[in-house]
Amino acid sequence: MHHLGATRSASAPNHALFTPDTFVRAPLPGMKRATAIVHASPQLGAAFTQYTAEFETGGQLGPSATQRFVYVLEGELNISLSRILHPGGYAYLPQGDEPVTAPSAARAVVIEKPYLPLAGAKQPALLIGAENGVPSEPLNGDDWLLVRKLLPDLPPFDFAVNTMSYQPGAALPMVEIHVMEHGLLMLEGAGIYRLDDRWYPVTAGDFIWMGPYCPQWFGALGRTPAKYLIYKDWNRHPL
Repeated sequence: MHHLGATRSASAPNHALFTPDTFVRAPLPGMKRATAIVHASPQLGAAFTQYTAEFETGGQLGPSATQRFVYVLEGELNISLSRILHPGGYAYLPQGDEPVTAPSAARAVVIEKPYLPLAGAKQPALLIGAENGVPSEPLNGDDWLLVRKLLPDLPPFDFAVNTMSYQPGAALPMVEIHVMEHGLLMLEGAGIYRLDDRWYPVTAGDFIWMGPYCPQWFGALGRTPAKYLIYKDWNRHPL
């Protein structure tokens, strides 16, 4: 339903909010029995690509020349024909030619980014994990705001993916402005996001892109916790 052209989605030079009512689905090259909702890409101004992959039974991702991160939202995925990921499970794939298949209907976050080599550091190997197996850490000592780091904070990794969980009323302690960019998918709950000089209501299912140096802040609202999955480039000099 078009609601007379109304939407919460918005796009600006240094940020974007995309809501499910505006999502467009299309297959990417090599996909079989699957489609993608591309949220962030170089065409938007991002240095990475992030999309939600929706699989039918027997679906699979196409190959990619870049490193890839996959996080399961619903259903199950088979990684490299041998490892099964359940919701909250994730995989880091050093190159996107590792098979990613769905034995039944599934949805997953997919992040792809060209790897930036670092002198003396070897590109990481295949990594499989589960969010519930990662310890949570209070952000700046605030136990109402918990962070789970899904990838090791080590120099070989040139990006990070975390989940952040907020109790109702919890908020970031400051407005952040930094060189890293973000791709963020709201997983649970709702709140208010400040992006640049605008404030946006956000809820589960929304996607946010934050460009470098975009002022940003989030506070959780409502009666249930809020949670999001967030990407950032990391561990590399800006030059």
